[in-house]
Amino acid sequence: MKRVYFDNAATTPLDVVVLKEMVRVMETLPGNPSSIYLEGRQAKTLVEKSRKTIANLLGVAPGEIFFTSSGTESDNMAIRCSIDDLDVKHIITSRIEHHAVLHSVDYCGQLGIKISYVNLLPNGHVDMIHLEELLSQENAGKTLVTLMHANNEIGNLLDIDATGELCAAHGAYFHCDTVQTIGHLPIDVKKSKIHFLSASAHKFNGPKGVGFVFIDESVKLKPFIHGGAQERNMRGGTENTYGIAGISKALEIAYAEMDEQHKQIQGIKDYMITALRGNFSDISFNGDCEGRCLYTVLNVAFPTTEASDMLLFNLDIEGISASGGSACSSGSDQGSHVLNELKQNEGYSSVRFSFGKYNTIEEVDIVIAKLKEIMKIDKVHA
Repeated sequence: MKRVYFDNAATTPLDVVVLKEMVRVMETLPGNPSSIYLEGRQAKTLVEKSRKTIANLLGVAPGEIFFTSSGTESDNMAIRCSIDDLDVKHIITSRIEHHAVLHSVDYCGQLGIKISYVNLLPNGHVDMIHLEELLSQENAGKTLVTLMHANNEIGNLLDIDATGELCAAHGAYFHCDTVQTIGHLPIDVKKSKIHFLSASAHKFNGPKGVGFVFIDESVKLKPFIHGGAQERNMRGGTENTYGIAGISKALEIAYAEMDEQHKQIQGIKDYMITALRGNFSDISFNGDCEGRCLYTVLNVAFPTTEASDMLLFNLDIEGISASGGSACSSGSDQGSHVLNELKQNEGYSSVRFSFGKYNTIEEVDIVIAKLKEIMKIDKVHA
């Protein structure tokens, strides 16, 4: 049975061109980039070439890109170093951030850092008026705003230009988790006045286990991981050379294909919205799915029934991969913290379908047909 993979927000399939580049590096560049002999210099050249490629795509300086193991590490690095090195005393975030941010912020709260949570509008967007009020608080101390560009469960997009302007006006640092948007949307890092930006390769058809953090050159930090002098003394440890080659190649391909893939994937999402509405009378959607929302994510709310209670399980049996929320919460019986916070479709069972460049309209038809079988829908409801 050919499976339908609609969980690209959790991870994307590795692009074959990226795989070939990684294999080439494994086979021909065995050196340690810290070594001074030929093999080491060749590996070092690869790392720096990859750094320059990413920097050029983002419109930043190569010295502002630091390779990490993941988006989670990049989030931790930005938040923890802000506390340790920039004298941040106040963090503003939202309650629907990824756990990499929320758990880091919780830890900072235990250290005595003031934590504020910005209000959310009924559709899940950040209340920008309340954000400005929080930034205007007197005697709050140096502030870090950490808000994600696109929510990984509902896809809502933050206005990063407006957020960056607010932070700049109030002298605050701005950290943006762009794990879901890098490679899918163009981001003008400097225009948006972002101080820290987090990214992960496996969200744009690159390998797992490698990411990067952008740190604006105006920000001076101490090492996050102590050891050797790798990553300009910011992150000790021998570089993951083939992973770095993979993230660079994957992002290069993503930017080259961005407009084409945006059109294709948006078409798949729109087609599925129409098909769902045409076959289910009381379907609903979480977040702002047809407004300011990432084109790769669709969070669907089905009325709770005996069939919908086991919907993810039955979809899996039928060869369809989807998610109930964030993949990082799989196995948890607490449900999605994002949907619990929004309370947008209470009493409904929600499924996140997320699309990538290898998906097709025909796969949507398969999913709709299987959903009708599982939900025992034989005809369009009036």
